[in-house]
Amino acid sequence: MAITSANQLELLQTAEAVAREKMIDPGLVVEAMEESLARAAKSRYGSEMDIRVTIDRKTGKATFTRVRTVVADDELENYQAEFTVEQAKQYMENPEIGQTFVEEVPPVDMGRIAAQSAKQVILQKVREAERDRQYEEFKDRAGTIINGQVKREEYGNVIVDVGRGEAVLRRNEKIGRESYRPNDRIRCYIKEVRREARGPQIFLSRTAPEFMAELFKMEVPEIYDGIIEIKAVARDPGSRAKIAVISYDGSIDPVGACVGMRGSRVQAVVNELQGEKIDIIPWNEDQPTFLVNALQPAEVTKVVLDEEAERIEVVVPDEQLSLAIGRRGQNVRLASQLTGLDIDIMTEEQESARRQAEFEERTKLFIDTLDLDEFFAQLLVSEGFTSLEEVAYVDVDELLVIEGVDSDTASELQARARDHLEAVNRKALEHARELGVEDSLVSFEGLTPQMIEALAEDGVKTLEDFATCADWELAGGWTTENGERKKDDGVLEKFDVSLEEAQNMVMTARIALGWVDPADLVSDDAEEEAGEEQEAEA
Repeated sequence: MAITSANQLELLQTAEAVAREKMIDPGLVVEAMEESLARAAKSRYGSEMDIRVTIDRKTGKATFTRVRTVVADDELENYQAEFTVEQAKQYMENPEIGQTFVEEVPPVDMGRIAAQSAKQVILQKVREAERDRQYEEFKDRAGTIINGQVKREEYGNVIVDVGRGEAVLRRNEKIGRESYRPNDRIRCYIKEVRREARGPQIFLSRTAPEFMAELFKMEVPEIYDGIIEIKAVARDPGSRAKIAVISYDGSIDPVGACVGMRGSRVQAVVNELQGEKIDIIPWNEDQPTFLVNALQPAEVTKVVLDEEAERIEVVVPDEQLSLAIGRRGQNVRLASQLTGLDIDIMTEEQESARRQAEFEERTKLFIDTLDLDEFFAQLLVSEGFTSLEEVAYVDVDELLVIEGVDSDTASELQARARDHLEAVNRKALEHARELGVEDSLVSFEGLTPQMIEALAEDGVKTLEDFATCADWELAGGWTTENGERKKDDGVLEKFDVSLEEAQNMVMTARIALGWVDPADLVSDDAEEEAGEEQEAEA
């Protein structure tokens, strides 16, 4: 089948028809036709030839051309598509390397096999263009809600028709035991759009916390307008959820706005989520206050926050414990997700028992080390003294306020405490030297004998060893593995060394060894401050 004037216009008409049907650019279809005709021509003239086809976008005329490129003599490999400068002089004036010579060749008479091959090329190009169009359309819609129609269910995964493509709602992204039949309407959150060889893959979700946030944005105009912001969402899909909101307009109650008149707004979201109970909580910058709100409806008596460990202890009345924990730990788990903190819940009785145990432990410490009777040791603990260091080095006036303590008694207490600490330090240093600790580490400022002993037991025996330590190896820290927080114990953690203090000590050691130039640290700090100032101005 030759491309004659009779069917030239038919090429353009076919391209436009296919483009309309697949909703892609007609130019892409014409390019596919050009490539398919070029491939057919190569099968006729020879696969090594560089045959190109151009179709006039107005007349539909297909022009077949052969292209040859001028190359250096030693680079000539394909005699059909390349020629040397000397050979090119027969066709061109003053040929140069890299120039191309184009000559028109007769149109090919496409046989049945060539025509079938051309058809496959066109179909493949059209499919690729259609996939690109789908990806471009949906990639910017990730993070939004979409309405679709169920087409079928495969192994628990729901295939959803979303207009110009198909999306997948995986089994683990469905709420509870949801089941759908073909042609059911469904509303989902576009979680991810991926470009893959088989075409764009659109993954939907109904369990994502963002799905609930987007539903509230649709139902609450104040959220859509930015007057109210959703700060955090935690969900146990199909069962219960907590959502934290804040209002930037003092006259608008964020919780009331989300609930709506007679609960109309929140009820619309609940109905969409298959009856999922939703607790709407006011956001607060103060974490303990926010946590008290997040644990509603349970009442909280006391909150103790450990910011470094990102843990928080909550004390509740005995009768509120089950309510605070919730069925199968649901309430405390959602509160933990909402605040980003690990939560330990205990009753007032449990906290009282713990405090009593600490009181007895400190009392025994003072009895054994200071040779005191039980009453006097308890008196020290009651006044807030928790360690020998506090007794030894505190201002004398703080000891004199204790009933029955005069200046002589205070001096004797401090003398006993210092003698005991010196004995402990001496013993620790002797043990460290037995383990092979060098003087460079012993004389390093900031390390106590007990710290040096702990480092030696961990294999850190020289200043060089100490300088290679990471801050978290000394002070301890937390890492997250597979979504779970894991505690990393530090060598000096029991001495209450913070991460910042560990960083400073390690850096001081590196400077002392000449590994780090202090001038570099000053310049880095200056650049960081300048960057912060620019961000503040922006």
